[in-house]
Amino acid sequence: MYTSMRFNMENTKKISLYINALILIYGSYSVASLEDKELKLITIATDVTDGLRRYLRSTNKYGLDVEVFGMGQDWRGGDVANHAGGGHKVNILKKELEKYKAHDDLILMFTDSYDVVLTAGKKEILGKFKKLNARVVFSAEGFCWPDPSLATSYPMVKENEKRYLNSGGYIGYAKDLYEIITLRDIKDTDDDQLYFTNIFLDNTLRKKWNMKLDVKSDLFQNLNGALDDVTIKFKSDHSFAYNVKTGTTPIVVHGNGPIKPQFNRIANYLVDGWTSQSGCLSCKEETISIKDLKDEEFPTVLLSLFFEQPTPFAEEFLERIAELKYPKSRMDLFIHNNVEFHNKDVANFLEKYNDLYRSTTVLMPSDGIHEPAARNWAIEVCKQKNDQYLFSVDVYAQITDPDTLIDLIEQNRTVLAPILTRPYKLWSNFWGAVDRNGWYVRSEDYIDIVEKRKIGLWNVPYITGSYLIHGSLMKDLRDIFVAEGKEADMAFCGGLRQRGIFMYATNRKIHGHLVEYDDMETSHLHNDLYQIIQNPYDWEQKYIHENYSKSLEVEGINQLVQPCPDVFWFPIVSNRFADDLVAEMEHANQWSGGKNEDPRLATGYENVPTVDTHMNQIGLEKQWLHFLKVYVSPLQEKAFAGYHSDPPRAIMNFVVRYRPDEQDRLRPHHDSSTFTINIALNTPKVDFEGGGCRFIRYNCSVTATRKGWMLMHPGRLTHYHEGLVVTKGTRYIMISFVDP
Repeated sequence: MYTSMRFNMENTKKISLYINALILIYGSYSVASLEDKELKLITIATDVTDGLRRYLRSTNKYGLDVEVFGMGQDWRGGDVANHAGGGHKVNILKKELEKYKAHDDLILMFTDSYDVVLTAGKKEILGKFKKLNARVVFSAEGFCWPDPSLATSYPMVKENEKRYLNSGGYIGYAKDLYEIITLRDIKDTDDDQLYFTNIFLDNTLRKKWNMKLDVKSDLFQNLNGALDDVTIKFKSDHSFAYNVKTGTTPIVVHGNGPIKPQFNRIANYLVDGWTSQSGCLSCKEETISIKDLKDEEFPTVLLSLFFEQPTPFAEEFLERIAELKYPKSRMDLFIHNNVEFHNKDVANFLEKYNDLYRSTTVLMPSDGIHEPAARNWAIEVCKQKNDQYLFSVDVYAQITDPDTLIDLIEQNRTVLAPILTRPYKLWSNFWGAVDRNGWYVRSEDYIDIVEKRKIGLWNVPYITGSYLIHGSLMKDLRDIFVAEGKEADMAFCGGLRQRGIFMYATNRKIHGHLVEYDDMETSHLHNDLYQIIQNPYDWEQKYIHENYSKSLEVEGINQLVQPCPDVFWFPIVSNRFADDLVAEMEHANQWSGGKNEDPRLATGYENVPTVDTHMNQIGLEKQWLHFLKVYVSPLQEKAFAGYHSDPPRAIMNFVVRYRPDEQDRLRPHHDSSTFTINIALNTPKVDFEGGGCRFIRYNCSVTATRKGWMLMHPGRLTHYHEGLVVTKGTRYIMISFVDP
C-alpha cells in the first residue's frame, strides 16, 4: 500500500522498519560483504516520496545494489530545484562514506533520487564507466550553474557535447570519491554543485583523481536544457533513452532543474513502464485487491461531490454516483453545492440515499462557502473521519462504470484520476504537459492517450474533475486548494507538484466522460432537453429510444413497420423525452386558440388550425432542426430511398394538444410538406381515449399509437388524412412538416 510518511528524528525505529520494507520491495539495502561488490549505488533522500519509490523501482528492476542515506533527517540544503543549495548532501556523504574510504576496488555511483531513473544494470554501467577511462566521472549539462562566471574556465568540448559539471550524478572509485567529498568544508546551505565545480576546475586536482565530465551523455543524461536531445526508443519489451545529438544511450536519466513535469512524462516510458510491444507494464506493479472483501473490510472513503456551476444531466450524475459498487456503509459523504440551480437535485439525492452513508456533510449556497474553502474542508473532514481515501467528483464528470472507485483503489497510487473526455472531442480532465507557469501545453502523447491508442497509467502534471487521493496524504494537503491568483484546480495541482506528489491518470478502462457546461441555459423547466448540440452523447442516452438504431439495421423497406401504405412507424424518443417536452409546453402555457388567425405565421392565417405551441415559442427550434438532421433524416432515407435533404428544412414544428373540451379532432387535410413526422407524446387508454390518425384515401387508421414512436408519411397530395376524436383525457403529438 502506498504511503507518504514524513519522518523526523524521533521515530528512528519506524524509519528503519519502513526503509527495510521499501528495500524488500524495490531492491537491496546492504553494507555487508563489500569486498565482492564491484558497484554500489548511493543516493540521498530525507523523505519517502513518489520520486524515491520510482528511483528504487528502477534500481530493483536492474538488480542494482543501492544504499539510501539521510532518511529521517530534516533537509537543510534549501530549494535545490530552483535555487543554489544542496551542501547538506555533501555533509551527509562525508559521514556515510567513511566506511568505504579504504575500498579502492569498489566503484560508487551517486545519483539524486527524487528525479532520477536508471535504465540498465551493473554490467552496462561499469562498461560505460571503464570506457570513459577515468577514476571519477561527473555528469554534464549545458548550463554553468550556479556561477556562470566560471564558464570560461571549463575545458572546451565538441559540438553537441555538454561542457559544464552537474552534481546530480557521478561515479568513481570509493577511495577517490571519499577524498573529494572530504577535501573541503561546506555549509549545508552552500551549493554542492559549486563545491564539485571548484574542485574539478583545479587542474592539479583534476589530474590527481583523473576526473572527467560525461560530455556525450554516455552514462548520465541531464534533461534540463536538453529535452530536444532525447527521445525514447523501444527494443522488444525494453525502453531506453537515446540522445539524438551524440548517438548515446545514457543509463541515468535525470530530470534536473525546473523540468519535473517533462521528466515525469518521459519517465512514464522508461524502466519498461510502457513499451510499444507490451503496453503498460507498470500498471500491473504494486496493485492491491479489495473486490473479495466483506463489506465491513472495505477501506473507508470520503466521497466528496462538488457542484460549482450549473451543469446539465446532474440527475444522471447523482444516480450514477449512487450506483457505484462500493458499500455505502464504508463511505462518508461530503457535498458542496454552490449553485441554487442544483438545490433540488441535491435534495432529491439526499432523500433517497442519505441514510445509507456512514455520515453526511452538506454545504449549500446559503452557507456562503466558496469552492477553494469547500475543497479544503473536504480534506479536513477526511482527516477527522480517518478515511483511508478521498474520492472527489465534480458534477460535470459522469462516472458511468460502477466499478470505478474499486478500480482506482486497486491501482494503488497516491493520487489517481480516471481519464474522462468530452465525447467526440479531445477535451479531457488531464494535461500531458504544462509550461513553467503551470498552464496547459499539449504533450506529444496527449492525443494518443485521449484516443486510447496508448493505454496505461500516466504520471501527469494536472488532473481535475474526478480523482482519488490516498488518505495518508491528508496531513500534507492543508489549504492546498488556495493559492493567490489561481483557481482551485490550478492551486491543487501546483501544490502537488511542489510537494513532489505524483498525479496519475489512467485510461485502462472507460470509467465515464465529461459533460460540457459552458453557457448552460437554466431558464427552462427541463434544461437538459436543450443540450442536444452541446452534449449529444448524454442527450441521446437520456432522450433517444433504446431501440432507435434497430430501424437503421434492417435490410429493405418491407422489413420496416408500415401500419398503412407508405406510412412508417419508428421508435425514436424515450418516455422521458415525451414527458419533458409536454411538461415544457404546459409550463410555457402559450397554447394557440385553434383559430384560423395566427399571428405566429408570416401570413397571419392558418388554413387547418390546431391548439398548439411552436418549438420557437419555447426556444427549442434550433435544437429541433438538429434533431431532424441527426435522427429523422437517416430514418427517412430508409423509408423513402432516393430522397435526400441535407439539412432537412422545417418551418412548422409544433406540439398539438387534443381535448374533448378544447379541440378534440382535426378535419381532413393535406400537409404542406414533402413528408411529415408525428411523434406520440403520451399513451392511449392511459392518458386519453380515442384519437389517432386516419388516412382517408386508403381508409386506414392508426389508433393504437405508441409513446415515443414516430409516424412518417408523405405530405401534399397522396396522404389526405384527419385527426380522430379524443373522447377523454388529453392527447399530445409532436408534428414537423419537413421540406415544405
